[in-house]
Amino acid sequence: MIFPERFSNLPAYAFPRLRALLDHLEPGGPVVHMTIGEPKHAFPDWVTDEIVAHSATFNRYPPNEGAPELLEAIAGWVERRYGVPVDADTEVMALNGTREGLYNAAMALCPETKNGEQPLILTPNPFYQVYAVAAISVGAEALFVPATEASGHLPDFSGLSEAQLRRTAVAYVCSPANPQGAVADRAYWEQLIGLAEKYDFKIFADECYSEIYRGEAPTGAIQVARDMGADPERLLIFHSLSKRSNLAGLRSGFVCGGPESIRRIKQLRSYSGAPLPLPLQMAAVKVWQDEEHVIENRRLYAEKFELADEIFSGIEGYQSPNAGFFLWLPVEDGEAATVKLWTETGVRVLPGAYLSRDADGENPGKGFIRAALVAPKTEVAEALVKLRDCLYGQE
Repeated sequence: MIFPERFSNLPAYAFPRLRALLDHLEPGGPVVHMTIGEPKHAFPDWVTDEIVAHSATFNRYPPNEGAPELLEAIAGWVERRYGVPVDADTEVMALNGTREGLYNAAMALCPETKNGEQPLILTPNPFYQVYAVAAISVGAEALFVPATEASGHLPDFSGLSEAQLRRTAVAYVCSPANPQGAVADRAYWEQLIGLAEKYDFKIFADECYSEIYRGEAPTGAIQVARDMGADPERLLIFHSLSKRSNLAGLRSGFVCGGPESIRRIKQLRSYSGAPLPLPLQMAAVKVWQDEEHVIENRRLYAEKFELADEIFSGIEGYQSPNAGFFLWLPVEDGEAATVKLWTETGVRVLPGAYLSRDADGENPGKGFIRAALVAPKTEVAEALVKLRDCLYGQE
């Protein structure tokens, strides 16, 4: 049940809003884009060779749920990464990137009512916009749960009321978090999974930044759920090659969850899915099987975070992120800071309010800007120095 009026009040997406804010203004220097999380590091050079080697299969309709070879490669990666064996046939489905999966999972799995009431879909605030649009699409109410410094930049779902938890059908969680870089530890997952078990809701774990981290690898939700003996249908995890392997344009992602949940998502996908072409699926097989390029990718990001820590040393409120590739920088007003930075330096960032929603009279992103560290190291260093000097007055 989708009605056009449900979408009539959607705010403009973050990047059209940014263009409206800045494009009529002249940049104050050479343009440096730090807005979108589009990786700029090189992807493995053999990816193109794999696509060419399988190019004859462009004339075949690809399997909606993913080729068997790809599903096996993904299942193998999940077991190597998290120590959890999963069945490739019944617990994994290939996605055309994670965004369509995060949306369609709600379409396939959110009930029309929960305990006789309109269901709630919980989303962190700030959040990835598809979470809220998924809630609108299924006739649920999106509940924006603050993810601020006070809660470790992750949503504290345990603070919700009994009435809210009884209505909850789905909880979206992004770990490592976009934009803050916070990582959910085992205790966080245990508490959330315990709530989901008690109040019978599903967790959609958006873990697409899981392979870009500093120090220890982030704990996976699936590890904790299996250790707890949780209902296999309680959790779905979402991953992709976009950030892990610098292959945003390949559009290879996956969802992994309980057999019944995956069956229902596959059924919906049979009608509405946009499967990955087979040559791209075959390339993705090899990419999911290789870790050397991921280690190198992580090293390059670590170098840039070390630079950021040095450049912003002593800046009040600066927090060095644990994972992901964004800086979530405190300012008095995100839009004003973005305009000032653009007109005085040419550095282009994203106001934090564009990733958040007003809730209870507060927008938790208003006092922040997001800067993506995706450009080459020297370009990032120059841009961050300009940003620091422009917005924080330090040289």
